[in-house]
Amino acid sequence: MRKSAIVRIRIITGMVLLVSLLLVFRLYQLQIMQHDRFVARAEQQYVHTVEDLYTRGSILLTTRDGERVSAATVQGGYVLAINPQHVTDPEALYAELAPHIALERDTFIARAGNTARTYVEIEQRVDTDTADAIEALDLPGVLLFKNQWRYYPGGTLGARTIGFVAFGGDAERDTLSGRYGLERYYDDVLAHDTERLSVNFFAEIFSTVGSMVFDADTHRNGDVVTSLEPTVLRTLSQELAATHEEWGSTLTGGIIMNPQTGEIYAMDVVPTFDLNDRAGATINDFRSPLVEDVYEMGSIIKALTMAAGLDSGAVSAGTTYYDPGTIELNTYTISNYDGRGRGTVDMQEVLNQSLNTGVAFVVNTMGKQRFREYFQKLRIGSETGIDLPNEAHGLVDNLDSPRDVEYATASFGQGIALTPIATARALATLGNGGTLITPHIATAIEYDDGAVKEIQYPEGDRVFSEETSEEISRMLTTVVDDALRGGDVALEQYSVAAKTGTAQIADTRNGGYYDDRYLHSFFGYFPSYDPQFLVLLYTVEPKNVRYASETLTEPFMDITKFLINYYNLPPDR
Repeated sequence: MRKSAIVRIRIITGMVLLVSLLLVFRLYQLQIMQHDRFVARAEQQYVHTVEDLYTRGSILLTTRDGERVSAATVQGGYVLAINPQHVTDPEALYAELAPHIALERDTFIARAGNTARTYVEIEQRVDTDTADAIEALDLPGVLLFKNQWRYYPGGTLGARTIGFVAFGGDAERDTLSGRYGLERYYDDVLAHDTERLSVNFFAEIFSTVGSMVFDADTHRNGDVVTSLEPTVLRTLSQELAATHEEWGSTLTGGIIMNPQTGEIYAMDVVPTFDLNDRAGATINDFRSPLVEDVYEMGSIIKALTMAAGLDSGAVSAGTTYYDPGTIELNTYTISNYDGRGRGTVDMQEVLNQSLNTGVAFVVNTMGKQRFREYFQKLRIGSETGIDLPNEAHGLVDNLDSPRDVEYATASFGQGIALTPIATARALATLGNGGTLITPHIATAIEYDDGAVKEIQYPEGDRVFSEETSEEISRMLTTVVDDALRGGDVALEQYSVAAKTGTAQIADTRNGGYYDDRYLHSFFGYFPSYDPQFLVLLYTVEPKNVRYASETLTEPFMDITKFLINYYNLPPDR
């Protein structure tokens, strides 16, 4: 009997200790981990009793050393308002406040003179220093209320990728939510449920004890950690802006990615806009052409065609053909970029001199069906699965045509259209051993309760053999060492595999192509045989220049040298 009582006492004691530990842990969460949240709630009891202070998870960039840098956060400050019934001289009040506000004089006077109201807002986002200066003036009728808002420390940096929050239409009219970029894609993680901010303190302690044991909370909020590297992103943006301005292009974009994993270090487009001041920007400025628009990418696609020829066994680097300069297919004439024939040349020269007839020869040798199969494996007509909204799929219907000419033009990047991100994914197979990767930006979610979720992305299928990957990398390295600018840009201690591309732009109104409008592209990866970086650049309709080697070689090499030095890559030759 006594033993039975002792056992019961021990069980009860154990349960009491367990509950005590759970309560201590929960109090630690509330008082330490969620300190800022409850401070905000306490403050709003005195300054903003109408609505909860705005709160939202952060979007974090990751430096090369693993440190977190905010790309999107919540900034604290004040709302400046006035009570017109306590203002005796609106003119004099404006003169006092003018150095601290942006509101125009006439608008201020009209608001301050509206004595039928007791509350009129003057500025919604006043920083702490300005609020302190206004408070020191001790002006009758002037009110300051605690406020919080979305803030983007980088301003224009990666704006089309980061996205922003705004009020939606109709059903979402009164709700701030992510509208573009990462803000929209991860809105369910970043958005905080305002109802939870109104829960009684003690009710919150006990209502979530069960969730600590059973993990019943199905909607968890937190910060999104990305692979975007702030210094790399800024460098890419500066190079894009300089290129865009120099050549008067309509649009210029770029992607820097790890071809082994799909992690994106930087992606940006110019022209761009300021995330903190979107006045004057249009909806078209907010979109990301890197994932939402498709382009005929031109001769950088030749590298994929050559890899398919190598992998199928149809050709080798030493295979020769006779180049007449032009060929006739289905009543259409296909020419080299200059119309000249080179006579008997091998496949290396096809890449060195970017010969359209050469890759058409590769397709003819391997057969249309095999060529189509390789491009289907590259999934150039599909979405990549990148974590950005509104991704478009490629336009590759020409590969279903029975006509030889459609396959020939596809072999050098005309007649099929891809998004830049799908192009980067396909090109990554050339250097990473032959497998598709999933391009992505977010790497982890850091939840408000302290938990961290590492985001896993699926492994892709094999497209090319490792031997093919090594061989095409060798051929593209030779392009840089011997052919690109006559070999003048090659790096003595580092191998770089690259290819330029120049594509005519389609005339969608009249059919055919413009004679004077081009898209220039450039891709490369390095070190060639174990690449850590893939860089894709493109510029649309550059003026007074025809070839991509003229517009994009220097930006590509500048970015390459920067990445080598910034990440302290060891020489590989």
